[in-house]
Amino acid sequence: MSPARVSRHARTRMMAAVATVCALSAAPLAPHAVAADTPPYTETYRPQFHFTPEKNWMNDPNGLVYYKGEYHLFYQYNPNGNSWGDMSWGHAVSKDLVHWEELPLALSHDDEEMVFSGGAVVDWNNTTGFGTKKNPPMVAIYTSAYNNGGKQAQSLAYSTDRGRTWTKYEGNPVIDIGSTNFRDPKVQWYEPTKSWLMTVSLSAEHKVRFYSSKNLKDWELQSEFGPQGATGGVWECPDLFPLAVDGDKKNIKWVLVVNINPGGIAGGSAAQYFVGDFDGKKFTPDDKGTYTPPTGTVVQDFEGAGFGDWTATGAAFGPGPAAGAVDGQGTVSGFDGKGLANSFHGGDGATGTLTSPEFTVDSPYLNFRIGGGRHPHEAGTVMDRTPPEGTVLADFEGGTYGDWTKTGDAFGTAPAAGTLPGQQQVSGFLGDGLANTFLNGDSTTGTLTSPEFTVDKKHINFLIGGGNHPAGSADPTAVELLVDGRVVRSATGKDAEALNWASWDVSDLAGKQARIRIVDDNTGGWGHVNVDHIMLSDSQAQRVSQETSVNLIVDGKVVRSATGADSETLDWASFDLRPYVGKKAQIQVVDMNTAGWGHVMADQFTAAGKPAKSVVQRADWADYGKDYYAAVSWENAPGGKRYMIGWMNNWDYGQSVPTSPWRGAQSIPREMALRTVDGRTRLTSKPVGSLESLRQKRPATASGVTLKSTSKPLTGPGAKGKALDIEATFSLKDADRFGLKVRTGAGGEETVIGYDTTTQELYVDRTRSGTGDFHSTFPGVQTAPLKAENGKVKLRVLVDWSSVEVFGGDGEAVITDQIFPDPSSTGVEVFAEGGTATLDALRAWQLGSVWR
Repeated sequence: MSPARVSRHARTRMMAAVATVCALSAAPLAPHAVAADTPPYTETYRPQFHFTPEKNWMNDPNGLVYYKGEYHLFYQYNPNGNSWGDMSWGHAVSKDLVHWEELPLALSHDDEEMVFSGGAVVDWNNTTGFGTKKNPPMVAIYTSAYNNGGKQAQSLAYSTDRGRTWTKYEGNPVIDIGSTNFRDPKVQWYEPTKSWLMTVSLSAEHKVRFYSSKNLKDWELQSEFGPQGATGGVWECPDLFPLAVDGDKKNIKWVLVVNINPGGIAGGSAAQYFVGDFDGKKFTPDDKGTYTPPTGTVVQDFEGAGFGDWTATGAAFGPGPAAGAVDGQGTVSGFDGKGLANSFHGGDGATGTLTSPEFTVDSPYLNFRIGGGRHPHEAGTVMDRTPPEGTVLADFEGGTYGDWTKTGDAFGTAPAAGTLPGQQQVSGFLGDGLANTFLNGDSTTGTLTSPEFTVDKKHINFLIGGGNHPAGSADPTAVELLVDGRVVRSATGKDAEALNWASWDVSDLAGKQARIRIVDDNTGGWGHVNVDHIMLSDSQAQRVSQETSVNLIVDGKVVRSATGADSETLDWASFDLRPYVGKKAQIQVVDMNTAGWGHVMADQFTAAGKPAKSVVQRADWADYGKDYYAAVSWENAPGGKRYMIGWMNNWDYGQSVPTSPWRGAQSIPREMALRTVDGRTRLTSKPVGSLESLRQKRPATASGVTLKSTSKPLTGPGAKGKALDIEATFSLKDADRFGLKVRTGAGGEETVIGYDTTTQELYVDRTRSGTGDFHSTFPGVQTAPLKAENGKVKLRVLVDWSSVEVFGGDGEAVITDQIFPDPSSTGVEVFAEGGTATLDALRAWQLGSVWR
């Protein structure tokens, strides 16, 4: 559910993020700040047919239930700000799952607890006694996240006026196992046993528990499921429901949805699912068999006494391959034979590289096993940690703040000596001290201001980490440059404790008198800032690599990269070498991280004709995009339909997306089904049918268009726009790739929605989709396996002001991605690359707004 779920003030190592490029601003306002006179729901990136609250932070959908003609959507909500914190339940209702009415706050946080995720039911038989049989109560089952100690337990609240007002049960909590990682109950009526069934997560243990109750108050444990499938992050927001396979009501299977963060198929957050059987007590997944990787030629298996002709630098990899775990390390598994490359020598504090000799690429794929920390390669970083020459304004090494002026209590009486109590490990600072406002947790606030100085060099460089709350936002955690009392530059962290360099070009301020002010005005999640080594220099400080990765280097550049999953178990990864056949290349194993999980392990480098698949790739996903998480379904939907909705965001960058005064959107609700695809039972989805009511008249149409290595714009009334519904069918010819480009326009902006015939994958490329510099993992390409049917590929594409949702085939391949294009980028094109494809038919409708 959140970055603070594992501990109220700190993520576990499992959820640690790599520091990324710090957000810089040349003005006191936050990026994309909205003018005060902008009417609600017309802001630059405001979704027009997805639910968003009028203002403030929203994440997980909660309490999805249908009652008296209304679909209820509760959701994780911060009533006090635009970032995560003060978790409560917001509330909206709809008659058609498309048009929404936002209602007053339903369940509020208080001095004792935050109200985390959960479900809701209509207690038709009044088993709780909270209502009557004539007026059955609506009952919310939620996780109480207690402020004192961080314990998580399951609690009840009830309403007898259609969810408009709520009362918390005086007997709360109803299930308490003394855990800090026990959350997100989803409850349903299980008719065979005439009892309530709860599905709830033991998040850190990668388990789901099933409980039974006759009255929603007294619960009995039935069974546990897991660990299984993808386990690279915490398990959250589970859901369990039955569906008929291929519409056959005599063939019922159960779907267990387990949302995971991080460790999803596209990185970060995602919605995993399992198909199987449920007998009222136990869920048994279908047997998918064992996995055998493709065979090939082994390039390096680390079975010798040394590294052979591979070159090691630093101390991290030791004198030769490790025989499993090294001193101080947990059990290592998943490698082949007796040896592997392991950079835990000297603990996570050691760094180094291991590089292969140069070779000529002559194989389609390079497969290998990788484990260790999740610290991806970041383009543009350097391995030299030495700061540039210059004048140090503050290095926080003297045991005091010297002549800097302090307000509030966030900075304490003196600089911190690294990590503070309750804080995730802090790294990347120089020397022994830094400014760190985690004192007493994220609850403290204050400022630290330098004496006045003269800007006499071209750059101001400094190390920064901590929370992502830009200057100009309601509650910043930022470093600011003040000239004449005005903020002229600012930077913030990226929700990571690892400090890295930020740099301001101040050449236009030469000769000006200035001050540096460090601000912490935030008491929510990641409500602190870490700063060190502030200096004037004529050289820009380069961001330092903090990766634990395996890289493919071609022409001196990293062209492919993989990282671990914060696990000592190695898993398969694969590099697609086809674009580099005939070129000279090297493999480099890199450990430049000294914080938690600051090591990498690698083994069994194999040249092969087909890619190996990791556990994550072999798992089943409700959506293959970056922005579909905490997916859960409605109870009680009319006609036995199963509708699902997810938070359209990702915890990697969720608090950084450039929206205001709201942050967070829900996906379009989807009708779910089980279908047999390639001999396997797969969960499929399609947009709720009522969305078609928003289609404007006279769609743009095209048919029988042959495309040969070209791109053509659509013409007609529905041929462009910021909110579109597009249906298209293509026939395969000999093109390598084909598809659609949407939101094309200003400065070459485009979001590419295509099909790769060589990999048989649907993909969304948002590397040129507009604003994306707020986090290094935002730009990228997401893929989903999709086989053509009878030589044809069907696409349904929903385009909103800040998102695309792509449904491939019969909904077995879905990709949901946020995008932040310029409002003037409204074009639509069809394309083919590397040959010919035919657009058989296309219809594109402009969609009306649900807000006007």
